[in-house]
Amino acid sequence: MPGLTEVTEQDIDTPFGAPSDVLLIGTLRGQRVVFLPRHGRGHTLTPSEVPYRANLYALKTLGVTHVISVSACGSLREDYAPGNIVIPDQIYDHTKAERGGRSFFGQGIVAHTGVADPFCTELSDVLAESATRAGGIVHRGGTFITIEGPRFSTKGESKAYRQLGFDLIGMTAAPEAFLAREAEMCYATLAHVTDYDVWHDSETVSTDLVMARFHHNLEIAQQTIVEAITQIATLPRACGCSSALMNAFSTASNQITIETRTRLAPIIGKYYPA
Repeated sequence: MPGLTEVTEQDIDTPFGAPSDVLLIGTLRGQRVVFLPRHGRGHTLTPSEVPYRANLYALKTLGVTHVISVSACGSLREDYAPGNIVIPDQIYDHTKAERGGRSFFGQGIVAHTGVADPFCTELSDVLAESATRAGGIVHRGGTFITIEGPRFSTKGESKAYRQLGFDLIGMTAAPEAFLAREAEMCYATLAHVTDYDVWHDSETVSTDLVMARFHHNLEIAQQTIVEAITQIATLPRACGCSSALMNAFSTASNQITIETRTRLAPIIGKYYPA
């Protein structure tokens, strides 16, 4: 990442196990940032194996307030062409595996978090503007269906997803976005369209094709992040993400044990101190 200085690495353990990798911490445009490769360095974890809960917990422990997910995806629309960038506004969770845990809650504490709009609108606005300035062809809005993977879709599945009105397809947005909301972090996705999935007869989808197109857009992705960083620092956080848990708890406070308060301190500490 050009311009990243004061780089250190930190190995964090969490109550939910180890994150995907050590966390890379540095300074970019005067702001402290953290990078975590969700698939591990060298891409050793399938989408189902990514420890999403541990990853978000580790980021929260370091004080992260905004999470930018840079993702490769397939397009289910003709006008969302390969090479384009999409800032989606909705998710359809079609995953099936446990994926390292789908919620921080359970085991003595219950919270029902609102995710009607799963992506932060403030952060999505910043990403759309920044990607445009970086030279990308940017589309705003769309429903991102998250499938289990690691296989690609069948043609029958892909055509059915189109008929259901989905716009993008990928393998990692869920439960990542939902865990970020539970952790009261702003979350948005910078989705790089690498292919037309398999509904389109113009090409055959393969890992080589996906990775080649993703790396072709890497410079735009990096420049988008650089452009976004300074704006993120001044966002008012009027989006509501930072108070997502305020009215979410169902468990009586006198039933939340010290053990639970300690285990979830980075998540619930401002509401229920240990």
